[in-house]
Order: sequence, then structure tokens, then C-alpha cells
Amino acid sequence: MKIILILLLTITLISQGYSVLDSVSDAEIKSLSETLYKLDHNRATASELVIDPQTLISSSETGSKDDLSSQPLFKQVSSTLLSKPTYKALLDLLDNYRRVTGEAEDVPSQEVQEQDTFLQQTMNTDVGRELYNFLHSKGVYSSQSEFIQDLKMMWFGLYSRSSGKLDSSGFEHIFAGEIKGGKVSGFHNWLQFYLNEKQGLLNYYSHSFNGPWTTYPDVLGMQFEWDGYFKEVGSAIIGSSPEFDLAIYSLCYITRPGKKCYVSLGGQTLGIQTYTWDNSSYGDGKKYIASAYPATP
Repeated sequence: MKIILILLLTITLISQGYSVLDSVSDAEIKSLSETLYKLDHNRATASELVIDPQTLISSSETGSKDDLSSQPLFKQVSSTLLSKPTYKALLDLLDNYRRVTGEAEDVPSQEVQEQDTFLQQTMNTDVGRELYNFLHSKGVYSSQSEFIQDLKMMWFGLYSRSSGKLDSSGFEHIFAGEIKGGKVSGFHNWLQFYLNEKQGLLNYYSHSFNGPWTTYPDVLGMQFEWDGYFKEVGSAIIGSSPEFDLAIYSLCYITRPGKKCYVSLGGQTLGIQTYTWDNSSYGDGKKYIASAYPATP
């Protein structure tokens, strides 16, 4: 009878949205994120990355659409940094997407291989291994291959944001950026920002938030125009490695899906906001990631 009651209680808790991840405390998230921060050996150094934030505006001015910065945000990015395996793997992915929602994505076998390469390269780093080891210790994943497969579905699985077309994924929204309703949607990766700025497709206007960090990674909340479309506040971790972004966002999404998750980077607290995609699912009802970004004031 006791076993039956325990089983019934477990089923009830699961049906109400509880899981083993509720055993992951806020303190554990902060501790792990601090460890990931220290293990991010591929982050940019001051000699590898030079930025010029220029004009700081108030939060009440973010919708003004005024170009208040005469120079690009990125002054210098080292080719040595961009040639590192995880950076190269991310760069190979960023040109795979149709940015306007409502246009179905085509994913040929080469792009699937690029997804696999990116995920495997991240798992070849101390950051990727540390995240897996933590989640494995919590019983979330039984093997690294299971973890990678879930990340692939969570990040790259397609769903529809518009017109019933399979036009979006968490990766596209967060790392590459999209255009929806005449505005920039998502777009929370500094490498994508740099590439588009370098190509003349992105015009940096100003920033409304600059984090307290004096070394990379830092956090900026930025105003910019991307190929004719405006972003009122696009926040991104600046100077972090691709594996760090993937790990921090995945940690928060897996342990605090659809909520604000508080991490610690170099002794400073940062909120990461995630959102679940609730209109479709994969596997046994798992939800795709809809968005994740640094929550700036």
C-alpha cells in the first residue's frame, strides 16, 4: 500500500510540473555557473576583442530609434579567436537560416552535420563536460549521448512561429535572430552581431545597459538596426565562448524553464530569462526552447 501511495504521489507531482530538477537549488545554479565561468578558457581576452560601446541611454529612451553612435560596436576581433573549434562550428551554423518568420526552414544533411559538429565540439570543452557531469549527477541524463541528443532537439528542433510553417528553432531565434512583425526578434549572440556589423548589415545605435564586469564576458543591452529592422533592446553576453552561451542558457532552461534564473559570473549575479515553446513538443512531451537571454534592466 505504501509503495502504491508513493507511486500515486509521484505521478501527481509529475502531472503538476514537478521533476527531479526541482531538487536543483538556486545556490547550486549559482555555484555551477561560477564554475562554468572559470572553465571558459575560450572566452575572449582584451587583446582578442575590443569594443566601443559609445552612447549610454536610459531605459526610457530605448524606443527612440536614434543612431547615437558614429562608430561600430566592434573595433577588433582576433582571427585566432574565431578559428577556435567551437567558434568555427558556430560560424558555420549562422548562415543556415531564413530570418523572416513564416518562411519554412530547409535543413539539408550538411546543416544537420553542422549541428552535430557544434554540439560535439561544445562537449569537447571543459564547460560542456562540467554541465553534463552536473546534470548526470542529478539523474537528468544517463549518458553524454542522451544529453547531446536532447540538446539537439531542444535547440535545433523546428516549430512554427508564423503561418503554420516550420520556420523557427531556439537556436535560430537566440543565436541567429529573426524578423517577426517588422521587428528584430531574438538575436542574443555577440558573434552574430559582429559578423553582421562587419558585413554592413547591422548598424549599432546605443546601449542601455553595461554590466559590472571589467573583463570578458561582459553583458550589454543594445539598440540597433539589422538590415532595416529595429531592435529596441537586444541583450547579449559579450566575449563569451559559444560553449559558454550554450551551457548557461541550457542550464537555466533545463532547471528553470520559463522563469528567470540567477547565475553568478565572477562574483556578480546575472538574471537569465528563458521561455518555453508551448505550442508543440518533442519526445515524451518535452518543450523546445523559445528564447533565452540576459535579463537587463
